[in-house]
Amino acid sequence: MSLPPCPSCQSEYTYQDQNLLICPECAYEWNPDEVAEAAFTVQDANGNLLAEGDTVTCIKDLKVKGSSQPIKIGTKARIRRIVEAKDHQLDCKVDGAGEIMITAKFVKKA
Repeated sequence: MSLPPCPSCQSEYTYQDQNLLICPECAYEWNPDEVAEAAFTVQDANGNLLAEGDTVTCIKDLKVKGSSQPIKIGTKARIRRIVEAKDHQLDCKVDGAGEIMITAKFVKKA
């Protein structure tokens, strides 16, 4: 019987203790019968939940690395995918600039 890896540290050395699975490396305990944790969510500057396919608007001028042209306030972008990262969570297609990674706190849902 194969047990799933630890959701906290991805260790493969998990073991079962009664109803719980335990990771010996990080001491994380979880119940495999419970519903999986909620998917990663991202909120815009106003607190609205963002999803793939949403259209967002920039709320401030954003400097773009490697380009002399910034993304201006009010520029619209379509979210292609949401990435679980510290700095840039949104992979967007921006009108007039192409595909760019944007931080969620600098956009609002259109």
